[in-house]
Amino acid sequence: MNYRILPLYAVVALLSFSSCKNNEKNKEKKNKTEESFQDTESQNISIEPLKESPAYEDSGLSLVIPENNQFTKNTVEFKFNVDNYQLGAQTTKNEITSRLANSDKGQHIHFIVDNEPYSAHYETEFSKDFSEGTHHIVAFLSRSYHESVKNDQSFITKTVKIGSSPDERSNVDFTKPTLIYSRPKGEYSGKDIENLLLDFFLLNTTLSENGNYVKATINGETFKITKWQPYIIKGLSKGQIDIRLQLFDNNDQPIKGEYNDVTRSVLLK
Repeated sequence: MNYRILPLYAVVALLSFSSCKNNEKNKEKKNKTEESFQDTESQNISIEPLKESPAYEDSGLSLVIPENNQFTKNTVEFKFNVDNYQLGAQTTKNEITSRLANSDKGQHIHFIVDNEPYSAHYETEFSKDFSEGTHHIVAFLSRSYHESVKNDQSFITKTVKIGSSPDERSNVDFTKPTLIYSRPKGEYSGKDIENLLLDFFLLNTTLSENGNYVKATINGETFKITKWQPYIIKGLSKGQIDIRLQLFDNNDQPIKGEYNDVTRSVLLK
């Protein structure tokens, strides 16, 4: 018998056994990875209408600035007139709204420049810095839990020109159907991540089952919104959340406009 061959057989057998074990481990690892991936992707995302919000039909917002909207300095002083609405007060809440993220500073103005995320203002007078050029402003009243007050008098739109040669051209037209993104915004933690307010403002359009509508895409899940009201997003996992809002017509075609297709990201911690 040739004893030199035996170690080779042993090595082959050992390698074969080791290979099988590694394959089993890799398969087990792969399965765990797939399960983990599926768990991450299988968020049960839903949106629910936010009902019984306080009504402020008589509330109004106006802005006192030069009629020509022309400013030579980059810092602009804004002065608002607010009717029948108390900035800084806590909005009366119900069982649902009490679960939403709330500002301890109270009711405020959402101030939006060039379709960027809004800044919150709790006083009627404040200043903002602008770069030279043409800028577009939307402002509307907000409850302490950040829901916009929706009526014909609760908002203002303005185009301001900053500097000596503000000749920048823009396709923004606030007389056409316009969708203004508002919430969610920023970061959320603790219990606030369980109920996220989805809210937007509309100009010159209504929503209906057979008319214009808003398409909301939340982490890949799509929802058709046919009524202008606030909604609550549920079923989100921690991490970055991507939210896209688009304005569509009754033929399922996007309505053109620089504000009518917006994607924002928020962080749940």
